[in-house]
Amino acid sequence: MAILVTGGSGYIGSIAVETLRASGEDIVVVDDFLRGHEAALSSDVPFYNGKIGDRELIRRVIREHNIEACVHFAALTYVGESVENPLYYYENNAVQTLTLIEELVRGKVEMIVFSSTAATYGEPEYSPLDESHPQCPENPYGWGKLFVERALESTSIAHGLRFVGLRYFNAAGASEDKGEDHTPESHLIPNVIFAAMGLRPNISVFGTNYATPDGTPIRDYVHVVDLAEAHKLALNYLREGGVSEFVNLGNGKGYSVFEVIETARCITKQNIEVNIESPRMGDPSFLVANSEKAGKLFNWKPQYGQLEQIIGSAWAWHNKFPSGYGDNHGF
Repeated sequence: MAILVTGGSGYIGSIAVETLRASGEDIVVVDDFLRGHEAALSSDVPFYNGKIGDRELIRRVIREHNIEACVHFAALTYVGESVENPLYYYENNAVQTLTLIEELVRGKVEMIVFSSTAATYGEPEYSPLDESHPQCPENPYGWGKLFVERALESTSIAHGLRFVGLRYFNAAGASEDKGEDHTPESHLIPNVIFAAMGLRPNISVFGTNYATPDGTPIRDYVHVVDLAEAHKLALNYLREGGVSEFVNLGNGKGYSVFEVIETARCITKQNIEVNIESPRMGDPSFLVANSEKAGKLFNWKPQYGQLEQIIGSAWAWHNKFPSGYGDNHGF
């Protein structure tokens, strides 16, 4: 039997494939390379180029590989783009996922680990955020993920498809051979590294008057290798008969924008220039996860929780692969 991984050529998906294979799993990847990278996939991993909304393709994969479970990453992830083009996001992230879920049920696949997001919570009413925090997304990206969460709940009740929905906070860092290569890049840590590498003139800091010790927003950064490990543990939890659950994945501690920049200066030994800009509408001061549930359910605990470990791994990867995966890298 094999595990179907959708979006296995993407940032988190490729490292999850790496982790699952290292634990002895047989993996099959479906991806359309819309935002992923062919070079992020090992040549000996069975791969199907196509969309998760292609019914015939998903049926063929389930039939030919005797699929036991699905780990579902495939999605568009830019919040701003989702605001500008909501229908594109709803069709790709929600409608196509519904087709995938329907074909999993039809093919008698009984387990799915779903890549969800802390964006389903919206503006925090308290922090650290636990899984019972109200969910009211502020953008189509978050709404699309929340819709899939509700679809999974209904499908689990009606058809017995058990799931773990993993709500990520800020994924960052890299494994030895796989890292973050987005075009455009909107995340703080890679952009700070690009500034240190001389690939951009400075790093923008959006506001310095937040209710935090240094005036800049605080966020929960979780190492991508720890995220990948959580998917493996969630899959094993379901194999052991675990019931459907939604689970936060974060460090449980936060770092400010200035802390990220200063840590990067220490690691890279480069003078990273800062450009102070106006605060962005809707940016909360403090956004940190309560991830205790993940520890209780499947014994997950971040192993690379220090900011130095996260930034250090990303710095090492970008220096090893200065052009990323070499296909559509740009800033």
